[in-house]
Amino acid sequence: MQVFAVTCIPDEKKGERLAVLHTLQEDQIPGIVDQLSDMGLPNLFIPRAPVRQGQGAALAGHEEARSAGNQKDRHGSFRSRAGGEVSEIDSVESGLPGSDGEHELQERYGTSKRACGFYSKQMLDHLNEEMRDFIARQEMVFVSTADSNGECDCSCRCGETGFVRVLDDRRLVYPEYRGNGVMASLGNISTNGHIGMFFADFFVSTVGLHINGKASIVENEELLARPGLSAELLGDLEVTGGRSPERWVEVEVEEAYIHCSKHIPLLKNL
Repeated sequence: MQVFAVTCIPDEKKGERLAVLHTLQEDQIPGIVDQLSDMGLPNLFIPRAPVRQGQGAALAGHEEARSAGNQKDRHGSFRSRAGGEVSEIDSVESGLPGSDGEHELQERYGTSKRACGFYSKQMLDHLNEEMRDFIARQEMVFVSTADSNGECDCSCRCGETGFVRVLDDRRLVYPEYRGNGVMASLGNISTNGHIGMFFADFFVSTVGLHINGKASIVENEELLARPGLSAELLGDLEVTGGRSPERWVEVEVEEAYIHCSKHIPLLKNL
């Protein structure tokens, strides 16, 4: 499989970065990463979609996963060199997931190579089959939201096994049950759709799953009117009493990646 790669090289004299575009075969990537690291140039951006001038490199489909108003990637002045020709490109996105802050600290603490390998090999813009199966086995998820001023709140949602329902490889929903009436998470979502979710299997595999994306509030009637709902989800909508969902949160997946078991404790489910 042929892929594109971008090496960002600082130009201290001009205060710019040279974005040198390469065309590689996938099996060449590990060697190139090591060579760049030895040269002190650890930033290798590996998209799986063609690089388009003015948009920069898309990593593993992230160009499609992010809208222009939701980009977290850093911007800057770059020059692109391809086929021996140099052209000016203003405000080209790096193509990397994550924030400016994490990219800057990767460079400061010398973890850019490790982080780039993580971005290219482990981070997806959708839920693969293993992730969907993992979610179907979970009884709890931690949910992080923020209001329009960026003030954060972290909560958890619990239910029967598989209470978070995957609609497809880019969308999932979870129920909002009757609570204390504060509506902290939903209030944040109503003004700021960014959401972070963390599933952790404390009882079997000690593996975690991160999902970042855009959340929206969906009423029961709206969800029920959608075609093609699973039998499990239809059953959830028919529940009455204390465990009946008052409404739902739908999440459009933008980033999904596994959290290794190294620092997740193994607990006993009583």
